[in-house]
Amino acid sequence: MRLMTSLTLDRASAIVDHVLQVGRQEGMLPLTVAVLDSGGRLVAMKSEDGAGILRFDIAFGKAWGALGMGISSRLIRDRLARRPAFQSALAVAAEGRFIPVPGGVLILDAQGTTIGAVGVSGDTSEKDEYCAIRAIAAAGLASEPAEPDPGWRGSSLSDSPEPSGG
Repeated sequence: MRLMTSLTLDRASAIVDHVLQVGRQEGMLPLTVAVLDSGGRLVAMKSEDGAGILRFDIAFGKAWGALGMGISSRLIRDRLARRPAFQSALAVAAEGRFIPVPGGVLILDAQGTTIGAVGVSGDTSEKDEYCAIRAIAAAGLASEPAEPDPGWRGSSLSDSPEPSGG
């Protein structure tokens, strides 16, 4: 018996590889990528040489949070910026698998149904998100958000509003 999956291993692997390719083309810091299916199960993951050991947990938390809330982690950050108590409650409910900064992007099929999420960590959150959106598009799928932050290229860990980057 076979179970129906929302996101195939082949497609998830292609997304992971494309994220890393885009990161290298753009000269980004070492990235870690996690792709989850719509049920929050890890389908594919890679971490580049030199990536910190927390990067997987961050990437997973970005994707998990996006799936859990049904919106991108950038939108979570924007909507909850003035609701720190609710953010804390979500982090507790998610047992630490909730990272409310850009880099968690929903994967949508042709009908607009969420079939998974990508989480990227390693450079600034805006750059992480850019890689995820580009990789999802390269796999022939849609994303939420559909477009990266317009200032992604100018984001820097030294002047980022989040002290630890994404």
